[in-house]
Amino acid sequence: MANPEPSPESVRARSALSAARRIVIKIGTNTISRQKGSTGRLSEGPDSNSSGIDTEYVHRIAAQIADLVREGKQIILVTSGAVGMGARELGLTRKPKDMKIKQACAAIGQPLLMHEYGAAFNVFGLTAAQLLVTRDTWDRRTAYLNLRSTVEALIERRVVPVFNENDSVSTVEIAFGDNDQLSAYVASKIDAELLIILSDVDALYDADPRSDPAARPIPYVRELAPEIITSAGGKGTEFSTGGMKTKLMAVAIARDAGCRVVIAHGRLPGAIGRILAGEVVGTLFDATSSLRNRQRWIKNASQQGTIVVDEGALAAIRANASLLPRGVIGVEGHFDRGAIVFVNGVAKVMTSLSSDELAEARGKRTARVAGRSLRDGTGLVARPEDIVFLDA
Repeated sequence: MANPEPSPESVRARSALSAARRIVIKIGTNTISRQKGSTGRLSEGPDSNSSGIDTEYVHRIAAQIADLVREGKQIILVTSGAVGMGARELGLTRKPKDMKIKQACAAIGQPLLMHEYGAAFNVFGLTAAQLLVTRDTWDRRTAYLNLRSTVEALIERRVVPVFNENDSVSTVEIAFGDNDQLSAYVASKIDAELLIILSDVDALYDADPRSDPAARPIPYVRELAPEIITSAGGKGTEFSTGGMKTKLMAVAIARDAGCRVVIAHGRLPGAIGRILAGEVVGTLFDATSSLRNRQRWIKNASQQGTIVVDEGALAAIRANASLLPRGVIGVEGHFDRGAIVFVNGVAKVMTSLSSDELAEARGKRTARVAGRSLRDGTGLVARPEDIVFLDA
């Protein structure tokens, strides 16, 4: 059965991609690795390139990025592959499960990975800058603002920032877990207009193409319904951490920032340029109306506790009022001022009071607790600009 004619809305969205100036490109492990036949899986046999990275492919990506930089585009790269490269250096054929071995592989593989990118970009007169991050880099607002300033300084000088998760030091508590979500955080935090996820799958399908030969690609998604994420499959091959489900979770994060997302096969010749030219390549996820940068940071930061408020307080903050101590009926967890906390499981706030201060102030109308004035003498838990509902 032939695919239906594209809708005017999808044509408009594809045409708009050429205007994107700030673009994040994410390359997955299976995409950047040497190919075995046409499967897109990692080579398990001997090869003169012991790192497992397809050097020729990296150079083709660098050439496409160089063309875009010459056109005035600002390109940020998010790459996987360090753990796999390190594992191969150690002669491992399976992804390590032990955290210490995984971190060791990352420490070995990361400089090898950056060497490949540095050499490739250098051919085209570009410089690559390594940025290794963990989840807490984004969660601490001062660290996030410093990182954002660094990225701005790099792209102003036509340097290509290359992000990867710092697997050599990350733990479960501070890890993104996969670079799909990392790429979405980067796109959201630095106000990118387009996120391109280059993978070993060519699109989102209406069924699992691995088990259903009748499955058809979906070229355009306007609304990311929850059932789409729920129905997505698991991760890909041995050394990859992502799958379609993690990609759709990344889409949800990026769309909050007004950032369109394209998921496409990274081995398609000239994929990046063809996407920007408006060709029907992969699946395009249209953007929602964007939250302000501060709101996006609050919504996506890890929460450190929970505040329970009464129905009156919940209705008030939904109506864009401040959250006051008198509406608080419970405090869970230990957190400092400036922490991100849940409110009744439906919102996140950046609190002006610590958990100890809030436990003492809850239910009270006065701005003074135990004989001392609360922050700025206001006694506010959170102002409207520091409150974000999760369904926003």
